[in-house]
Amino acid sequence: MFSLKLSISSNSEDAASKHDNLLQAIKAMSDIEEVLVGVVKFHPQWHCLLKSVDTRVDKILSVLRPQAFADHRAFLVSLGWPPKLLPSKNGSDHITNLPNPLVLMQEDKRRNYSQSFIALCALQHLQNRREERQLNSSLIKRDTQNIQLWAIDELVSPIASRMEYHFTKWSEQPEYMFALAYKVIRDFITGIDDVLQPLIDKARLIGCSAKEAWVSAMVQMLSVFLEKKVFLLLTERYKVKHLKPDVSSSWLHLVDLIIAFDKKMQSLLNLDTCFLAVSGSFEGLSRGMSVLSMFCNRPDWLKIWAKIEFKNAWKKLKSELIEEKAWMTSKKCISGIDTEQEYLLLTVEDHKAPPIAEFFLKIIWEMIERCQTMPSSLLRAQFIRFTAGRFLWYFFKQLLFRFKATELCPDSSDDVAIVRVCGLINAARYIWIKLQEWSDAVDFLEMKIAENDSSKPIQDDSMDNDCFFEEEIRSLSEMETNWLMEIIAVVLRQFEVLSWKYVQNNDSFGDEQVYTNPVEDADLIVSNDFVEALDSLKRWLHTMKISLNKKDFLDLWRSIAEGLDHYISWSIVRSENWFFKMGVTQFEADMQALIFIFQPYCARPQAFFPCINEILKLLKLKKEEEKLMQAFLSRNENGSECLHLYGISHLSVNQILQVLRYKIWAG
Repeated sequence: MFSLKLSISSNSEDAASKHDNLLQAIKAMSDIEEVLVGVVKFHPQWHCLLKSVDTRVDKILSVLRPQAFADHRAFLVSLGWPPKLLPSKNGSDHITNLPNPLVLMQEDKRRNYSQSFIALCALQHLQNRREERQLNSSLIKRDTQNIQLWAIDELVSPIASRMEYHFTKWSEQPEYMFALAYKVIRDFITGIDDVLQPLIDKARLIGCSAKEAWVSAMVQMLSVFLEKKVFLLLTERYKVKHLKPDVSSSWLHLVDLIIAFDKKMQSLLNLDTCFLAVSGSFEGLSRGMSVLSMFCNRPDWLKIWAKIEFKNAWKKLKSELIEEKAWMTSKKCISGIDTEQEYLLLTVEDHKAPPIAEFFLKIIWEMIERCQTMPSSLLRAQFIRFTAGRFLWYFFKQLLFRFKATELCPDSSDDVAIVRVCGLINAARYIWIKLQEWSDAVDFLEMKIAENDSSKPIQDDSMDNDCFFEEEIRSLSEMETNWLMEIIAVVLRQFEVLSWKYVQNNDSFGDEQVYTNPVEDADLIVSNDFVEALDSLKRWLHTMKISLNKKDFLDLWRSIAEGLDHYISWSIVRSENWFFKMGVTQFEADMQALIFIFQPYCARPQAFFPCINEILKLLKLKKEEEKLMQAFLSRNENGSECLHLYGISHLSVNQILQVLRYKIWAG
């Protein structure tokens, strides 16, 4: 069977006989492979026998394979492949009207070509089985990336040489390269699918697609040409300082063309999820379908690309940073503050974020999308870290710089500073939410998994290793919290300054007082020393309600209420003020006025002033109840049970005794 007589010599056999002999030889070697698989499984110690048989089969294949390829190429030439790439009639270099010889071939040529195509597929299938068995016996994982169909590669190779002739003329006009490549791929893809897919199915190559193999081979051809003839030259010129601006512009233009081309390839194949797959053989297939796959083998080029993208993005943002109106919340945001809306806010207007935040996120997302068709999840993650990740930290520094340049002063009556800080908080909040949304997407989860599986050690075990932007989100959260605390501190400090005389004056809660009534629709009188503090607090809260996003304003006013409750209750307990009967009424009126300020933000604002409420309960105790409580607390017998009966749980025993000590009963 393997003698020279049966080695498919064209001088002694016709095409049909040669095909039959070749298939017999392939079947014989396939049977041998079946036997060897059993030997590996049940008799692994027979490695010398396996090596001897593999050597003999390799010798046979070294004769059969070149001859099979030579005959197949001869068939292609007889069919008129590759077709001529004819220029258009108007004299331009654009290519039009490409005939497909595979569709036009006659019945006898179709039969001979089909037999040759199936023979090559069978040879490749045999080769794949042998490699898989040999690697498994060596416990080595087989590399499934960039697996092509030999028969498809034989179609691409001759047409690629003709295309490269045109490519070399268009070194300064790369858009023509991509236009020609796209036209050739598109014009032939239907014929290739119609003619070759049935042959692939007949050869029982499970999971192989003629369309995908055609697109993959053509894309790899273009990728190799760009790598050797275009990007290699650009990287050399990039090292020259005065050429960097021109190189950067050319690089970005090329990447734009590559991204558009990759998306067209994806559209041709109708594989919406092709470039999101990152595992197993599917990643290998997608790698061959992206021109960006050239960066998988050149990490130094990836860093250059990332640096160029970063500088280009920073140039876009820099001009917006100096525009003050870009940091101001739009009137559209302010006008919608009283409307009913869900707690989960989605738009930049709902979050009251300044326009700069949306513009910044748009630039970030554009950089992220630039590497979407890159097949390696780990390299996509690295590119995003080099570009979008670095860009995020630069913007965070701008937020911190603007905050430090804003003077929040308790003595200031100007609302500009507080509005500016609220805008920064809104920006941080909006970016935080968007980064979280992105991190929850499938492709970001896969990139994070790829990072965790890489050799890079995880430095912080407490980190959420499923969140791609975990560090950035944590930094934003810290900034947001710190700035809110600054506002809360300023508001409480100003309230303390304005109410100091009120809480420290021993005559504040006496019987003879001068009162005013700022509340028109209620019979409440408020101490004169307390009015200014309440008015300032109301103004601060109103300004922040307008300027701050809903979530942070909710946290802010509750924290302010908690701080006021602690401050007033602590001041009353420590001030040693005497409470007459009229003074208790006065204190209750003042506290009701304070609580009333929070009424627009909550149905029961008194719930956020537990200490003040408990002090009022103590001051309104009857004389017998007061004496009984003092007796219980002084002996510390059933003290907690006694306090529970009166609904007191926030004040300590010493604080309760201090309040009761300075309560004076008239007469």
